Amino acid sequence: METSVRRLFARYERSIAQSLAGDTDMDEVASFYASEFIAASPTGVMAGRNDGRLRGVMAQGYARYRAIGTKEMRIRGLRISPMDENHCVAHVAWRARYARKGRPDVTIDFDVHYLVQKLGAEATIFGWVTGDEQALLREHGIV
Repeated sequence: METSVRRLFARYERSIAQSLAGDTDMDEVASFYASEFIAASPTGVMAGRNDGRLRGVMAQGYARYRAIGTKEMRIRGLRISPMDENHCVAHVAWRARYARKGRPDVTIDFDVHYLVQKLGAEATIFGWVTGDEQALLREHGIV
């Protein structure tokens, strides 16, 4: 499982870099997620499906990241907590760098906890838990 999860997040990191450069491959983005998923943050919990709506939301999200000056998002750490032979929590420590008009770039570290399942050859994300992204961006003068 560990090898599959590490491979998943290496691909995910490369896909984010490609998307921030303006070349989003929505088929690849969708391949990271299970057919259904859950997400939790301080704004609440939501459930969704890996369908056209997810692709649209993800495309809008990457466009927004580019618009607010996101230059890169890199994994600075990955810790895996197994739950059973098919499931784990991947604790991903991210580092994002943002350009700000007339001011120096700013770097923000944050963590996301992904629920990952491996039933076949590849691991997929079926959920995630995040902190308050908007508050963090406001705190650092990004939005």
